[in-house]
Amino acid sequence: MNEVYQKLMKCYESVQKKIHFRPQVALVLGSGLGDYADGIQVEEVLDYSHIEGFPVSTAPGHKGRFVFGHVQDVPAVIMQGRVHYYEGYPISDVVLPIRLMKLMGAKTLFLTNAAGGIGEGFQAGDFMLITGQIANFVPSPLVGPNMDELGVRFPDMSEIYDKDLQTVIQGAARDLEIPLRQGVYIQLTGPNYESPQEVQMCKILGADAVGMSTACEAVAANHMGMKICGISCISNLACGIAKHPLTHQEVQETADRVAPLFKQLITESIVRIGKL
Repeated sequence: MNEVYQKLMKCYESVQKKIHFRPQVALVLGSGLGDYADGIQVEEVLDYSHIEGFPVSTAPGHKGRFVFGHVQDVPAVIMQGRVHYYEGYPISDVVLPIRLMKLMGAKTLFLTNAAGGIGEGFQAGDFMLITGQIANFVPSPLVGPNMDELGVRFPDMSEIYDKDLQTVIQGAARDLEIPLRQGVYIQLTGPNYESPQEVQMCKILGADAVGMSTACEAVAANHMGMKICGISCISNLACGIAKHPLTHQEVQETADRVAPLFKQLITESIVRIGKL
């Protein structure tokens, strides 16, 4: 049996022994949103360390657990802390949580992150609806023997981010009067921030925001047939656009500052997605 698939199923069996909740939506919380799950109707909680073989997040501000509950009436599983490629894990481990949430029953994946702004006129604190992505700078999670149980060998990637879900989120933002930009997200490996020359490269390639997560997760989810949507919090302007050196503290402070609005937008979007 494929070792990656075997590890995934071992984690799934471990979860099944502990959790009996079946989610509809899977939500991955980026920087600044770590306490979002505290505001939902929590049913069950499972620390990553209690799942046999599960990779544990080491990123600052990431709690490292699944929270199961209802966002109003919508059953959801929430990742409080994602696993990043820069932490040293193989890419198959980075996307294992995404695959696991699909096996749990989630049909929709809602990705969030903190990202550097590249797009014209972007400001720290903006929200960007992800309409497309560039994932070429990290390994594809589909490299290696295909897991036919999960998806086809050569999955189509022409519409990774579901257009109907984009319309739902745009409607939620409009009704809440929350400005929402849109654009293309590019994932680089990190953990170092990009040089001004690398940011210029990203801009030439067509990216509007740059970060260290998300795109590989979307590839794995698309492979499994999930519907995907995503929002980036523009936590800083990328290097060469910003006039000062970048720090994680700046990212965290901006994400924390706009978190209340971000939470409103996520909640309203999930409620509307649940009605589709």
